[in-house]
Amino acid sequence: MITNLRQMADTVRSSGIKKRIAVAWAQDPNTIGSLHRAVKEGFAEAIMIGRHEQILATCKETGADPQCFTLVESPDEKSAAELAVSLTRDSEADVAMKGLVGTDKFLRAVMDREKGLLPPKTVMSYACAVEIPAYHKLLFITDTAVIPFPDLDQKVAMARYAVEMARRFGIEKPRVALIGASEKVSDHFPNTLDYQEMCRMAERGQIPDCIMDGPVDLFLACDPESVRIKGVDTPLAGDADILLFPSLESCNPFYKGLMLFGGGELAGMICGTSKPVVLMSRSESELSKYYCVALACLMASQKT
Repeated sequence: MITNLRQMADTVRSSGIKKRIAVAWAQDPNTIGSLHRAVKEGFAEAIMIGRHEQILATCKETGADPQCFTLVESPDEKSAAELAVSLTRDSEADVAMKGLVGTDKFLRAVMDREKGLLPPKTVMSYACAVEIPAYHKLLFITDTAVIPFPDLDQKVAMARYAVEMARRFGIEKPRVALIGASEKVSDHFPNTLDYQEMCRMAERGQIPDCIMDGPVDLFLACDPESVRIKGVDTPLAGDADILLFPSLESCNPFYKGLMLFGGGELAGMICGTSKPVVLMSRSESELSKYYCVALACLMASQKT
């Protein structure tokens, strides 16, 4: 079982996996640093789309060898995003990655009905594995970036994607915590009604390969002592692998708080697309971007 992000990257490196990453608007120090490391370690090839002069200048600043990259000139963000997606869709690359391009422009290219990477009627979501000193194992979190207020079907898709990702890390039956303000189901909190139905679906095998409970708060999800003190009977036992949040507004600040105040690093990606898509905040660390590349290569090894 993969228990930390370094081990995940080592697993990818030692497996012989090598995937081509098409990076949109690549003239960013942390993006260049992360791809340079991945290329040097042998599990990635990088197609850096953007302005040559700026990419070369950034390579010089960071000490990255530009000879490691294939450089493709692009006049602007929109064109860079469209080209990264096009190369990935046409299998000239295996992974599309966001560089300095704005998230809206990048996702517009990914979601384009004719030229994008999202199959019809497919839910697109985001899942990530977070490593923090305060928790004893990796914590998978969804959805930090894509769906503002997921409905029941979207929540079910989010859960399935996160379970699939956790299983790639060797967690046979991940514990999925459906996060709310408390453990009580109430008409005043519509998400708790969705959670109740999702737990029934998990019991029937409609959301397979997991142990699911909710609503639960973070203490019941991740702290065995709180479970003991509250006396709540939950199969999670304060040992959750996956946290599913009811909205982007709750999940995004939570994960950013872990990064900023909790010393966290993450590996995350878009889920539901025909090929892996790496979407990160432009302020994410070089290390987190490197881990995202490694995760995308790991997940791309399953794609046909």
